[in-house]
Amino acid sequence: MANHDNVIVRIATQIDHSLLLELSEATFRATFEEHNTPEDMEAYVADNLSEEKLRQEIADPLATFLIVERDGTAVGYAKLHADAPEPCVTGPKPVELVRLYVLPESIGSGLGARLMQECIDLAISQSYETLWLGVWEHNPRARRFYQKWGFEEVGSHIFQLGNDPQTDLILQKLL
Repeated sequence: MANHDNVIVRIATQIDHSLLLELSEATFRATFEEHNTPEDMEAYVADNLSEEKLRQEIADPLATFLIVERDGTAVGYAKLHADAPEPCVTGPKPVELVRLYVLPESIGSGLGARLMQECIDLAISQSYETLWLGVWEHNPRARRFYQKWGFEEVGSHIFQLGNDPQTDLILQKLL
């Protein structure tokens, strides 16, 4: 993976389990905590960001995690997953961008864009032709970010956050 200006993007391995666990919970909470109840947040984190769940995700041969580091410190991560897409995804040979997060202090620094470019490059190198994702309808910053990258809305699905069924917009981008 690439290295520019003390920034490294690399593929994660099982060795990175604790680091990914810390990053995933910190970035998820920073992104969604102020807009959701503590009970729903705790339920989601317990069910989806647990140590056991993350170990399974890292071991999944259809999943690839990328970590972005600045000056030797991990500040964000992404997850690609090559499973069956949502029915509304119409592009050929799709791969899902399941997560792309940077820590709050790195938002606006270009590291999210760097991580996105690495995801696109990796997807292309693995012969995928479409990148798709779900983004919460009430996350305007993320929606603008994806729009700048050429993603287009193709549908929606329910994202269950604890007891709160929320709507994620499904976006896709032809590579």
